[in-house]
Amino acid sequence: EVQLQAYGGGLVQAGGSLRLSCAASGFTFDDYAIAWFRQGPGKEREGVSCISSRGGSSTYADSVKGRFTIARDNAKKTVYLQMNSLKPEDTAVYYCAKRRVPRLACNSYHVSFYQFWGHGTLVTVSS
Repeated sequence: EVQLQAYGGGLVQAGGSLRLSCAASGFTFDDYAIAWFRQGPGKEREGVSCISSRGGSSTYADSVKGRFTIARDNAKKTVYLQMNSLKPEDTAVYYCAKRRVPRLACNSYHVSFYQFWGHGTLVTVSS
């Protein structure tokens, strides 16, 4: 059974940092790009960052470039999202997702290209 569980969210003041983790199981982890998405109150789900299957390349949404860093540890089947200089507009439920097709690059955040599991983790940034 495929599982992707995001955790590490919490309440933080603006300017603070959090590190999210995404623990995976049930599939060949290092064959798939993994992305982080978020959904803020009253907003659509949006792609935040993506890392290729072997970790050699990554992409970021313009809104988080320079503040967020994605990384993966294939031995631990875990993807991380280091979030620095957090802003109130970063408040959202954060989800991790795997690309539907193995060995494809992070060239799109179209939701239909990814498979989601789990409830996500809530990040709240206070002003």
